[in-house]
Amino acid sequence: MNDEITSSPLVSLKGVELTLGSDAGPVDILRGIDLSVGAGETLGIVGPSGSGKTSLLMIIAGLERATRGDVQIDGQSFTGLDEDALARIRGTGIGIVFQDFHLIPNMTALENVALPLELAGDSDAFERARIALDDVGLAHRQSHYPGQLSGGEQQRTALARALSTKPKLIIADEPTGNLDGETGGKIMDLMFGVHTRDNTTLILVTHEERLAERCQRRIAMADGRVVEDSRVQQAAD
Repeated sequence: MNDEITSSPLVSLKGVELTLGSDAGPVDILRGIDLSVGAGETLGIVGPSGSGKTSLLMIIAGLERATRGDVQIDGQSFTGLDEDALARIRGTGIGIVFQDFHLIPNMTALENVALPLELAGDSDAFERARIALDDVGLAHRQSHYPGQLSGGEQQRTALARALSTKPKLIIADEPTGNLDGETGGKIMDLMFGVHTRDNTTLILVTHEERLAERCQRRIAMADGRVVEDSRVQQAAD
């Protein structure tokens, strides 16, 4: 795959700032972020705790609103959109994988994966959910509840849920943070495999440099700013 961005960016941030209130007064979380991510690109984001990595992902996902600046996903500006409109964009165009799985405990793996499809009005929600679980190797665990699944199986279920809508963009926030090294490696192999198969854009926050270096591009953050933006010499996917 060509490492250069040759078309309009799928993700575009211009002058994005995020300021949140605290007991001590306003706190600047993000400070003038300019970022473009091309369709089909893999981007690793690294930096110390408190540097703004997760906040940046939340802005891109529309789960947090920028205080200033413009956020566009696939040509759609988030400025002025209400929560319902942002939820529709997430429901069809963005898949999100968190460190803590965020599965609903009283729903089976199949029901967890089918839920966003049902909310989007998909009449084939459960069939598509079965296919997504099969894609991550969990066809045999679809009737199990999260409490009956291992950590790796829960994260694979969360990944299946993120992939079930066939999004153009996958956002992953420390997706291996609660997993052992071997299990985490398998999860990342699945993510990069999906990227290769479907040309999905992948934005990955990680504290592990070896994972960031699997991406085509790596940015480093510090104090709410992007302080380094470089192409990785050899991407593993």
